[in-house]
Amino acid sequence: MSVSMGKKIKSWTILFFIIAIALLLKQIFSKQVSSVEDFRLLMESFGLAAPLVLTVIQAFQVVVPVLPGYLGCIVGAIAFGPWVGFLCNYVGISVGSIIAYYLGKKYGIDIVLTFFSEKQFYKWQSRIEKSKSYTWFLFLAILLPLFPDDFFCYFSGLIKMDSRKFTWIIILCKPWCIMAYSIIFGVLI
Repeated sequence: MSVSMGKKIKSWTILFFIIAIALLLKQIFSKQVSSVEDFRLLMESFGLAAPLVLTVIQAFQVVVPVLPGYLGCIVGAIAFGPWVGFLCNYVGISVGSIIAYYLGKKYGIDIVLTFFSEKQFYKWQSRIEKSKSYTWFLFLAILLPLFPDDFFCYFSGLIKMDSRKFTWIIILCKPWCIMAYSIIFGVLI
């Protein structure tokens, strides 16, 4: 994948998010949404598609990392409550993480440098080389908040980490941060 292709993907993703946000804002203002309950009712008006839309957006934002994933977690918690929001976010982010892994495996460093700066790449590569076990490093990075998870998904494919091991780390570690975001924002808002 060339750098110009990556820039096109980023541009289309940003355009998609702008259009989606504009449509949502239009709905909000036309229906006079002034509370969290009004927002939940608005989301419910989209019917069964609303959770699916959030799930797809969460998967997409991992594959094309334009926005931080925790923003989608907040939206999910507000729109659907902490438990359904958690489920949509967990499935979407996990699927996106696995897709990013396979893209890294297939396209190599070109795709990593398309979405992430060389500085970030070499900084994390250096830290990872100093760690005794990349598996444990990845386990902790996915488990704990504020690590660049999307980067590590691509990087894991790049270094040809075993796909089953990677998938199990995502399945076992990813829910904890997402659950924390979902519960905190679902309860607070």
